[in-house]
Amino acid sequence: MNVDRPARGIRVPWKSRDQQLPSDSETHVSRRVPLLDLLPTKIKAHVVACAGEFVGTFLFLLFALGGTNVVNSAPAEGDNAEELSANPAKLLYISLCFGMSLAVNAWVFFRISGGLFNPAVTLGMMIILAGITAAAVVDALCPGPLAVRTSLGGGTTVTQGLFIEMFLTAQLVFTIFMLATEKHQATYIAPVGIGLSLFIAELLGVYYTGGSVNPARSFGPCVVVHTFDSYHWIYWIGPILGAILASAFYLFIKALEYETVNIEQDPREVVGKKFDPASGREKFITREGDELDNPTQQNSFPRERQHYDAATDRTAVPTRDGVSYNRANDMEAGNNQQTMPLP
Repeated sequence: MNVDRPARGIRVPWKSRDQQLPSDSETHVSRRVPLLDLLPTKIKAHVVACAGEFVGTFLFLLFALGGTNVVNSAPAEGDNAEELSANPAKLLYISLCFGMSLAVNAWVFFRISGGLFNPAVTLGMMIILAGITAAAVVDALCPGPLAVRTSLGGGTTVTQGLFIEMFLTAQLVFTIFMLATEKHQATYIAPVGIGLSLFIAELLGVYYTGGSVNPARSFGPCVVVHTFDSYHWIYWIGPILGAILASAFYLFIKALEYETVNIEQDPREVVGKKFDPASGREKFITREGDELDNPTQQNSFPRERQHYDAATDRTAVPTRDGVSYNRANDMEAGNNQQTMPLP
C-alpha cells in the first residue's frame, strides 16, 4: 500500500512536501534515471536485471555467509567437545541461514530480475562479483578470520562431493523451473518453495561438502581469504552438471505434456495446452479433460465466480477492474464487453 504519492525525483529533507509532490493536474510523474532513456529498451532491461541480480545476490550471501561465520567461529565447549561440523544444531542453523535468506531475497527481487542469484541457473558475472563482495563485507564486519569456505568433511571423497553437489543443485534448479518458470496459481509464493528447497539441500550438504550448490557462494570466500583447495573445481562442475540434469528432466516432462495428466491441480477450467499433430495446432485442455480449439468455446472463468444479472440478462464475471459482463456467445459474436466497477 502506497502511503504517499510519488515525488518529482528523490525526496530530500530540506524541501517541503508540497514543493516535491506533483499537483492534482499531473497524472503521470516520471522518476526514471535520465541517462537510461538514451539506451535501447533491451539494453536498459539488462542493466536493471544486472543491478537486481547483483544487489539480490549480495544480500542473500551477506546474511547466509554471516550466519555461517557466526557458527563456525563459535568456540567449542570443553576440552573434549564434539567437532562443530558434526553438531546437528550447527547444521540446522546454517541450513536455515541459507534457506531463509534465499526465500526472502528471491521474493523481494522476483519481479525485478527473477531472483536467480546462482551462476548454475544463469550465466552472470554480476553474481560472481556479488559473491566476492558479500564475503569481503562479512570479513570486514565480523571479528576474527572469515570461516565460511566450503570444504569436504566427514571423510567425503572428491568424487562423492562432486555428485552430492550435482544432485543438490539439480533439486534446487528443478524447483525453480516448476515453481517460478511454470506459471500456476501458486507462482506468487514460488520464492518460499525455492528457499525451502535450498534449506533441505543444505541439511544434507553442509556436513559433507559445505553445501555450496552455488559457484558464487564458494568462489567469493576463497578469493577473500586467498585460499583455494585442490578440489575447488567440484563447486563449479557439480552445480553445472546438476543444472544440466534438472534442465534435461524439465524438458522431458514438458515433451510428455505433464499438464494434461493431473489437471485437477490447477483450479482454472482451462489448465494447459496440447499440440495436435493432425491439425498442427495447439488445443486448450480443460479441468474435465476436454480439448478445445478455442478457449472461448467454454467460458474460462471459474463458475463459482460468476452470477446471473437479471437487469442485463447476462452472466456477470468479476475482474480486477470491475464486473465484466462476458458470455461465450458474446465473445464469439465479437460484441463489446460492458464493465461496471465493483462497489
